[in-house]
Amino acid sequence: MTRPTLEVADIFRAQGDAFAESHRETVRFQQLKVMRAITRCRTAALGGHIDRCHDATCPRCGDGISFNSCRNRACPKCQGQARQRWIAAREQELLATSYFHVVFTLPHELHGLIQQNTVKLYDLLFRAVADTLLEVAANPDHLGAAIGFFAILHSWGQNLMFHPHIHCVVPAGGLSPDRTRWIRGSSTFFLPMDILREVFRGKFVEGLKEAFRLKHLTMEGQIQHLARPNCFAAFIHKLYQHQWVVYPKASFGSPEHVLRYLGRYTHRIAISNQRLVSFDGNSVTFRWRDYAHGNKKRKMTLRAEEFIRRFLMHVLPKAFVRIRHFGFMANYQRTASLDLCRELLGMAPLDRSSDPAPTPSPRVCPRCGGPMTVIERLTPAQIRWRFASACFSDTS
Repeated sequence: MTRPTLEVADIFRAQGDAFAESHRETVRFQQLKVMRAITRCRTAALGGHIDRCHDATCPRCGDGISFNSCRNRACPKCQGQARQRWIAAREQELLATSYFHVVFTLPHELHGLIQQNTVKLYDLLFRAVADTLLEVAANPDHLGAAIGFFAILHSWGQNLMFHPHIHCVVPAGGLSPDRTRWIRGSSTFFLPMDILREVFRGKFVEGLKEAFRLKHLTMEGQIQHLARPNCFAAFIHKLYQHQWVVYPKASFGSPEHVLRYLGRYTHRIAISNQRLVSFDGNSVTFRWRDYAHGNKKRKMTLRAEEFIRRFLMHVLPKAFVRIRHFGFMANYQRTASLDLCRELLGMAPLDRSSDPAPTPSPRVCPRCGGPMTVIERLTPAQIRWRFASACFSDTS
């Protein structure tokens, strides 16, 4: 992929310090760390390594210095290898059945509360989604099976505004209660949408009420009135007036389609560098899709301060897990349950003794396309010394 001419790092370098200074009362330490990591990513500040092309006969090739990546999960340039490793690990877990993609979205009335209680309410969102799918699927009136799935948290819309929702990837079927057979779902999504919406709303709101009862919620600034029991009760009543959004997308049809989906969604961040159009030092223009109006492609221009504010809204707390597995895919039982599913679906058993560990993609020479090898690793101080020596040689 061609390197973009404009990057999020350029905007942070130009306006990041001013943003941090003017928002010192509200910006979190984790957000400051993300800005610092992105601005230093693939620069001499993180050190680097010297690469050598294997084709020693190519006159255009020679040794070159590559700078290290920051590996921050919010960085637009550092998700490629992490995505490949995760997909390679999931590939052997795919079952010989179709898969569905289901999205659970929270109403906008909850946004302020979530932003002040990120970890607690994101955890509640995961729990409500998981309990909803598992409970409705286990009901004999619907599927009557124990299902498994993984869920991915996204907190943004295409315009970078706060829009918390969870994407679920669900195999079309599950294990019978006695775990002796595979119960297949229908070719369309096998669980009723109306019931999923109602159960999801009920479980999230009940969890919210319990957190309020235990005084586990922070409610300050514009939502401080919610700390009063009568106001919170009215808020809960308002949440019940909405039809919460749960919707299935088209069936993947095959495990191969699932992998293509994973490549697009699992390690996505709020905005990629490829979507940036221009930056004049004060304003940022980027591309976005307007899903509310026929998925039209549009451009949006924001002040740099507002762009940075929206970007940082989606920085997750340290160590927060945004991809989680549930049901028979849950970590504590995944290996045994997937082996049983493969057996019931007539699939060959996995030979884990010979499973190779996922390896990163080899580096290629930008000139001839051949493989490259790292021959020396450099600290930031060593890189500065090399550049200083080169400059001194040029002037002398």
